[in-house]
Amino acid sequence: MKMNNNDLINSLSELEGIIKYDFKDKKILQTAITHSSYANERKSKKLNYNERIEFLGDSVLSLVISEYLYKMYPNLPEGELTVTRAKIVCENSLAKCAADIGLGTFLLLGKGEELSGGRVKSSILSDAFEALIGAIYNDGGFETAKAFILKYMEDVIKSCVNGKLFYDYKTQLQELVQQNGEQNIAYNVIDESGPDHNKTFVTEVCINGLITGKGTGHSKKESEQNAAKDALTKINNGDKGVLYN
Repeated sequence: MKMNNNDLINSLSELEGIIKYDFKDKKILQTAITHSSYANERKSKKLNYNERIEFLGDSVLSLVISEYLYKMYPNLPEGELTVTRAKIVCENSLAKCAADIGLGTFLLLGKGEELSGGRVKSSILSDAFEALIGAIYNDGGFETAKAFILKYMEDVIKSCVNGKLFYDYKTQLQELVQQNGEQNIAYNVIDESGPDHNKTFVTEVCINGLITGKGTGHSKKESEQNAAKDALTKINNGDKGVLYN
């Protein structure tokens, strides 16, 4: 997305309003939302992009989550602490947190990434969220970054500790597909088996009549979510044909 200077200033200000933090150095925030694809298309301007600051944010995030789990769950053994931390800082968890604050809409992406649905790609969103953490740390210090992490990752942290983390893949799929205008998305249960108390459902998701994903689950809702997840994986891995039928 190409922006003039005024648009960029307004965009940065809007993001600051969402996360309730005003950067002393706006260029740090700009770096955090700049994807390498955008910088590479504008080599003459020598723009900084977010990979280095993402590296910093990853380290800050790991420390904050480690400290939080260590203090809040004194009875968890080291092995469970490690597994729980890994769930919290994984790509899907961070992408969910990024989506919750609408971070994808603020990213500066190259044309290719823009057209391929980069704003909802889990990998890009999770990296951008870590970059934002790094930017806040760089601009406001550790305690400021810690407060941001614990506020905006609270639900993910609690869900991971309780083993109930849930991703709304259906909404993600709908948002991605409808970037290209109104599209027909349908979920069809094609099979169910097992006793009433422990049924397994198999669902296909069709986009404009084309089967795009398949998922199973012990409820219709779970099988639909897994079908949407399968479709998202295929689209993000390069099968873009379903978006343009």
